Amino acid sequence: MDRRQCGDSGLRLPLLGVGAWSFGGSSDDYWGEQSQRDAEAVVGRAIDLGCAYFDTAEGYNDGRSESALGKLLRGRRDQVLIGTKISPSNTRPEALRQHCAASLARLQTDYIDVYMVHWPIASGLVPEAFATLRSLRDEGKIRHIGISNFGVQQMSAALAAGADFVVNQLGYNLFFRAAEQEIMPFCQGKGIGIIGYMPLLQGILVGKYDSPEAVPPARTRTRHFSSSRPGTRHGEEGAEAELFEALGELRGLAGETGIPMADLSLAWCAAQRAITCVLAGARNAGQLEANARGVSAALSPAVRDRLDALSAPLAAALGPNPDMWQSALDSRIR
Repeated sequence: MDRRQCGDSGLRLPLLGVGAWSFGGSSDDYWGEQSQRDAEAVVGRAIDLGCAYFDTAEGYNDGRSESALGKLLRGRRDQVLIGTKISPSNTRPEALRQHCAASLARLQTDYIDVYMVHWPIASGLVPEAFATLRSLRDEGKIRHIGISNFGVQQMSAALAAGADFVVNQLGYNLFFRAAEQEIMPFCQGKGIGIIGYMPLLQGILVGKYDSPEAVPPARTRTRHFSSSRPGTRHGEEGAEAELFEALGELRGLAGETGIPMADLSLAWCAAQRAITCVLAGARNAGQLEANARGVSAALSPAVRDRLDALSAPLAAALGPNPDMWQSALDSRIR
């Protein structure tokens, strides 16, 4: 698996990373039950394939994702990279130190490779929070500082306050391209890497749903769907017609080229120069292998142009707001 330099830092991430949100899950949680045996197979196969960057967060399954990952990595820590995230409510200096220590304990490791602030924090907390992160890095408890879901204004304010981060993790896929407007050019200009999450739009880009009603309710909370769908909070009309029109065109292109829809979507993400790592979940080793095949697929310029064109109407309907779940007025990413 190819590795890409994370901006101007010494961090090199595999082109495919493994999202571990489902690890440690149960039948009541967002992703449903996750077999530890399947998760173990994913970890082992990721190491074999050279895509052993595992991404988790203290908030995933109330810490059980970190705990499950820590158990699976015993005896293999030197073969992998771990990224985890701290919730913005826990970024005051004393709390940040306590929560970092708790993550280290759950992960059963002495250091975290990439420690990210999960969502933007209040401007008044930024100087102390990032000063504390630098101290943790100086102490060897974390190796690199990262952020997640930060917009240009928020990154600019953080940098002006002395923040030091090497990567920004963003929701980005063929059917959600808002980050291209301002965030990706800014990151490229500042030497900040980008980890793109939700490259398959929570399974929608795999092609198994042919109508909004067929999509599980937990997957219809994004701005792609009408605000009449359960669990939405954006208050917008959504773009369901554009979404399923684009899905139909993507399905047709897959038929023409013989390249599965998921592979087209993953390869398109991997082809974006600003993307350092494509982050995709995998429920089992077979899904991981399929993801690895997808990011490694070579697309002709003509196919890339077709993908850009079929996704353009949906991108226009969703607009430049980079928050996938909330309206421009209430966007957390600014």
